[in-house]
Amino acid sequence: MTKLTTAPRDIFQTFMNFPLVEDLDALKADVAIIGMPYGSPYTIDELVNDQTNAPTAVRRASQRISLGLDRYDFDIGGTLFDGEDVKVVDVGDVPGDAAGSHYRLAETAIRKIRVSGALPITIGGDHGIPIPILRALDGEGPITLVQIDAHLDWRDNVNGVREGYSSPIRRASEMAHIAGIFQLGIRGQGSARLEEVEAARAYGSNIVTANEWQDIGTAALLKRIPDRGRYYLTIDADGLDPAVMPAVEGPAPGGISYRQTIELIKGLFAKGRVVGIDIVEIAPARDVNEITSITAGLFILNAIGAAVRTGQFKR
Repeated sequence: MTKLTTAPRDIFQTFMNFPLVEDLDALKADVAIIGMPYGSPYTIDELVNDQTNAPTAVRRASQRISLGLDRYDFDIGGTLFDGEDVKVVDVGDVPGDAAGSHYRLAETAIRKIRVSGALPITIGGDHGIPIPILRALDGEGPITLVQIDAHLDWRDNVNGVREGYSSPIRRASEMAHIAGIFQLGIRGQGSARLEEVEAARAYGSNIVTANEWQDIGTAALLKRIPDRGRYYLTIDADGLDPAVMPAVEGPAPGGISYRQTIELIKGLFAKGRVVGIDIVEIAPARDVNEITSITAGLFILNAIGAAVRTGQFKR
């Protein structure tokens, strides 16, 4: 039997030192942290890039995030688990190969995590990795896809590659179980040409620029997202302002703040059921004092804290 994941690549092996579980058929947890280092590259030079080191970097930085699960967190509003019996595990990384079978392994891994009842929180890797994740959620629709990003990610293909980091939202729009798309924090220039913008608008994508989000506030933004739904959140690190997450390949000033992101995460859990989260596009070699990886880890903890407080793990 092909192993779906392998142990993380560092001495400080797991996120927050949560238990490592490599047998997904025996998974019993409320949250499963999973690394997906590899996407679908556009060139041979991108086969292994700095973003493949991000799952390891975020796990390593997690030792600087918390002094213990018994500590009060003022962003979360108490201790992480709030006295509840919640189990979080780290299931390691999906291994990659030149043939691209890692997307198939990633999809299978997410299916097993969801069958177990756990919430998958994925650390990428580039922004191609939501494609196999969303495929794995095909029995859980309708799902509203919420994206934080500087870029539209609506290319049909680049160099003939249709599942790379410029195409995840285009591919999502083709999935029957994706009922709506909200693209938040969009700004500047990316890979999108006029034809991609027109295609996104023709689909009915709700495009909210970084400036508009700043103007209307997160509470008003959340009112636009349907209530009592099922949500998947994908966070591209370059959607945040570079002052918050500097370790990205395409920094775009004027981005989303830490506070806005935390408010959005909490708001989605309060509105309905979150079925998955990913954080992608971190380039650790470009980081400053590990702040990008630390911020990514804080987003993960805030998501877990929000899930606890909205009763997502109640049995």
